[in-house]
Parts: sequence; C-alpha cells; structure tokens
Amino acid sequence: MVDSLDKQLLDILKDNARLSFADLGRKINLSSSAVRERVQKLEEFGVIQKYSIQLDHKKLGNDLEAFILLKVFPGQLKHILQKIKSFREIKEAHRITGSQNIHLKVVVKNQLSLQKLLDQLMVFSDTNTFLILSKV
Repeated sequence: MVDSLDKQLLDILKDNARLSFADLGRKINLSSSAVRERVQKLEEFGVIQKYSIQLDHKKLGNDLEAFILLKVFPGQLKHILQKIKSFREIKEAHRITGSQNIHLKVVVKNQLSLQKLLDQLMVFSDTNTFLILSKV
C-alpha cells in the first residue's frame, strides 16, 4: 500500500506540510500531478489523517510545559476522560499501561495556572507532575 516514494513524501510533509505539489515533486523527482495523486491516496487510506501547525507556546504567553501522570480513582475513569476534553491546557492525552492510567502533556501560563489545573484533576486522580525543561 505505501511504497518508498510515499514514505519519502511523508517524511517531507512531516517537516513542512505547506509545500506545494510542485515543490514536493522536485524533491523526489515526480510531476506535481503524480505527487497530488499520491497525497490524495494517502489521505483516502487514512495514512494522512490531518494537517496541523506547531505553535511556540512561550510566544503565546505560556511559559510552562509539563507531563502529568494520572492514577485515576476507582469508578472515575469515565468522568475524567470526559473532563480532559474541556481543558484548553491539555495538548495531548493518552491512556497508558502501568501503575498510572493517563499521560497528559500540558501547556500553562505559569506555576499558578499549573496548580489550578492540578487541583481540578486531583478530584478524579492522584497526579505525578514533571516539568519539561527542553526538547532533545
């Protein structure tokens, strides 16, 4: 289903999804129409699910990023899964295996904002928070 040219296209699109079909074609020696067909096929098959942007959260006034691990209290999983969707600060949420149930990536303005978020999450679970210092 996905051949080596498709994989090359995907690698390029991961770095810059705004390139034109002509620019993509030049990078892998295909015509823009051939590239368009391949990209459309990848979208139709669900390999490409969406296009998005990457934000600089610090420039938007959010100085803290953190990972929060949740150990959900018995009977609260359904409730917290719904509640998570309402928090703008939560950028990623994953159900995980191990002693915790949920892994969150959050972006907040400051320590007070993080404290308020944690206070709201502690109604449903124990939390374990890790501040992100930098990307590697």
